[in-house]
Amino acid sequence: MATPTSAVDPQPAGLRERKKQRTRDALVDAANRLFLQQGYAKTTIDEIAASVEVSQRTFFRYFANKEEVALAVLADAEETFLGLLRDRPAAENPLEALHGAILEAWRTLDRSRLTERGSVAGALELFELIESTPTLLAAHLRHTLQQEGEVTRILAEREGLDPALDLRPRLLAAVFGAVIRLAHLSYATEPDQRGHCMDGMLALIDRHIRQLGPALAGSWH
Repeated sequence: MATPTSAVDPQPAGLRERKKQRTRDALVDAANRLFLQQGYAKTTIDEIAASVEVSQRTFFRYFANKEEVALAVLADAEETFLGLLRDRPAAENPLEALHGAILEAWRTLDRSRLTERGSVAGALELFELIESTPTLLAAHLRHTLQQEGEVTRILAEREGLDPALDLRPRLLAAVFGAVIRLAHLSYATEPDQRGHCMDGMLALIDRHIRQLGPALAGSWH
């Protein structure tokens, strides 16, 4: 006699996860496009969901609110960056590790999220919108402070320091965060850079980081 068996999902776990990721990326792409076309305030969650032909309920499976989807690519970049920073070679000094991790993070995210328009390239154009929208800017700054705390912990662990007693990890994390934000702002406000998409963004980040040492310790003349 056959033994009763529970219902089996016909889709393998890997396929389900890929489909979920595609839906999430499509929502992010649609949101970015609508935010840039008609502004953050005028864009509704219903419009974003309709653009992807999913329900509002499906939207809320992926994002808690409109603010979260607007910052999704930046949040993904931050998560990728922190993972890569933890894995940087131990021989690198702290600034070299930060420099290598941020460039690799954007390249990794760009390769993994290529769409017809490009969710990463589209998100790069949102920096100016974020800076000019109080609710988005406040949320972005909260995320930045949280990331600085995590970067501080990673740097302190790499160097065998106690961040409560040695301020260098916290100081470098804060300065590095400011440099990256300035690079993002430069990209958003310099039309010549936008045309280069990811290459332009990476070049700006690289240039700003290379200016960090001389700006802090060298002569400005």
